Amino acid sequence: MTEDPRPGGRADRGPGVSGSRAAGDTGARPAAPGAVAGGGEVARAPAPWPRADGTVVCVGETMAALAPEPPESLDTGESLRLSVAGAESNVAMYLADLGVSAVWLSALGDDPFGRRVRAAVAAANVDVSGVRSDPHRPTGLLVKEPGPAGTRVHYYRRGSAASALGPEILDDPRLGSAALVHLTGVTPALSPSCGALVERALATPPAERRHAISFDVNHRPALWPEGTAATVLRDLADRADIVFVGLDEAQHLWGADLDARGVRELLPRPRLLVVKDGGREATAFDGDGRVVTVPAPRTEVVEPVGAGDAFAAGFLAGLVRGGALTSALRLGHITAASALGVTGDHGPLPDAATVERLLGLTERAWAARA
Repeated sequence: MTEDPRPGGRADRGPGVSGSRAAGDTGARPAAPGAVAGGGEVARAPAPWPRADGTVVCVGETMAALAPEPPESLDTGESLRLSVAGAESNVAMYLADLGVSAVWLSALGDDPFGRRVRAAVAAANVDVSGVRSDPHRPTGLLVKEPGPAGTRVHYYRRGSAASALGPEILDDPRLGSAALVHLTGVTPALSPSCGALVERALATPPAERRHAISFDVNHRPALWPEGTAATVLRDLADRADIVFVGLDEAQHLWGADLDARGVRELLPRPRLLVVKDGGREATAFDGDGRVVTVPAPRTEVVEPVGAGDAFAAGFLAGLVRGGALTSALRLGHITAASALGVTGDHGPLPDAATVERLLGLTERAWAARA
């Protein structure tokens, strides 16, 4: 962990408003937007943020995924492994693994791929009861092509059931009990109606929201018309409460010379901004100007696809569980490592005792694992 260098700055405090005590100091969760401490009145206890008693609702497309088994060229491979792949359902599944109540909202084709996707996400203890079955549109499909320079992904999703999602999905009653709604930059790129969905989710001012909004920039260049992604994704991200972005994708979108602090200058409004610097470190910025950097532990990488979703789930689980930023970042790294070690998007987590032991390491002991 790297502490905020400002005089009096303290990096490991939770993301509460100025004047609130650290979540890591008291076990209390950070104050909700608009909470006030001090002054002539008796300070109210900070409200949990996000609420610990609610669910996390993840909204977005999931596809059937095919990959050579064992990993080799599609030109010569003789068998393909069928799995599922979708940023938002990945987050939901990892949240469920971490003991957080998770809901996935989407649409699937009324076809074998759709039934396979629904069953796989449900098997991870995610609530899929709000997922629609579309008899007129197919389930999206992707095919992974491993190669020496990394894995290339071919998408077959045009006209998919999920591309027809629109703002009305936000009327789902499951959002009434949500502590947090998680979206990604994939969704607004799928269709105008999907873009309207994300716009509606972010239209309510932060102080008036019934739940926090989490947004992973998740830039997929192939989905965007040339020259459009940078402006749209920056605007959407800056209206969310919690934002995740990779430093590499921020540099690609908004400037090759950006560092983590430069990204914060471009996205000043989110209550929490997390900038992930590949396998090196992740830095969180809170609304009070505090900064926490936690190095990533050494991990054998089988395939990087899905690691960003796993990190987001771990971080969000850490917040919902009431942890300070350091703990949330560590849990993000731990969860990401489970995705890096498998060819699919969803890998097995360490047992709960191991996770708690890792979260409890001293700063020096954690750094020794980097």
